[in-house]
Amino acid sequence: MPDADENRCRLCLVTTADTNIADFRPLLDAALGGGDVASLIITGDGNDLQAIAEALVPIAQAHDVAALVLNDTRIAGRARADGVHVDTGPADLQAAIDAFHPDKLVGAGGPRTRHDAMVAGEADPDYIFFGRLDGDNKDGIFPKALNLATWWSSVFVIPAMVMGGGSINSVTEAAGAGIEFVALRDAVWRHPDGPAAAVSEANRLLDAVRREAA
Repeated sequence: MPDADENRCRLCLVTTADTNIADFRPLLDAALGGGDVASLIITGDGNDLQAIAEALVPIAQAHDVAALVLNDTRIAGRARADGVHVDTGPADLQAAIDAFHPDKLVGAGGPRTRHDAMVAGEADPDYIFFGRLDGDNKDGIFPKALNLATWWSSVFVIPAMVMGGGSINSVTEAAGAGIEFVALRDAVWRHPDGPAAAVSEANRLLDAVRREAA
């Protein structure tokens, strides 16, 4: 994943739970053309995940966006992804880091407590993700995830990423708290004006927070 800007929260996108490749490819291309995006977390179930990853990784990489596959290092390797996002526990996280570092990225998801986060941090992942990938069922960021990510960002060097809410405006909560990355899902893919407009608006809001803090 591209480096965090210490003065500016950056955007990550998460694919939909029911990705139809033919329909989603143009949506992804439009979204990534709408403004700055640091990374894309590619989700999917079973055998579908490999087909989804093989279809979406080249689109992300064409936009200089890091493509991360959820929990499967083999599929990530076959699809030539930039890394993996692991939320299945410390053992799987360590195995992914052993297999992928230093050439590919490994993100750590799933911590529910400060202790969980510190355990994940001991493995030295590229970021710690707070919240659930499907945790955008409210407009705002889930308070516990926001609090944990805010604490982590204020104490540790490894960047924090927090799952945003179902509203584009939720990115301002993350940026205002000093969190390095904010992830969006439905706020982008279900935006009434389309995903490109959603990404453009998210970046406008993130830029505004940076200007206010300067």
